[in-house]
Amino acid sequence: MNEIANSASSPSSKATADSGHTGRIVVGIDGSTSSIDALRYAVRAARAFGTTLEAMTVWTYPAGAELAMLAGWSPENDAHEILEAAAQEVFGAKRPTWFSTTTLSGPPARSLIEESAGAEMLVLGSRGHGGFVGLLLGSVSSTCAEHARCPVLIVHPAA
Repeated sequence: MNEIANSASSPSSKATADSGHTGRIVVGIDGSTSSIDALRYAVRAARAFGTTLEAMTVWTYPAGAELAMLAGWSPENDAHEILEAAAQEVFGAKRPTWFSTTTLSGPPARSLIEESAGAEMLVLGSRGHGGFVGLLLGSVSSTCAEHARCPVLIVHPAA
């Protein structure tokens, strides 16, 4: 099971029930341009369907992270900063009450698939930070598209 750490510094870290929105769309954020585009698209979908929107960043401890952690580096803090920067880029200072942010610890694809169980839709960018340049679909997006427990929308960059 994932450890869930809500973004404590955000006033909208959990969407409020009184927003009038029902259901939930989940969008995966890794800080890439593709994931920011996915967040923008997910905002439009949440408005159109009247759902809440939960932006998630998933983090893990990379191999060899022990030395970096001794120097004060934290992948959880990085994940939180990535998520906050994405929300700031899309919403600015005024976030809607139906928007929330969450950081999760675990393997990205598996964590997002688990979260998809309670979602109306999972929205992902087609390519994240990593993998091989030129592929049409990243490994996380591909795995989620195949195994998610809700419809998956993969946002490709504009041509």
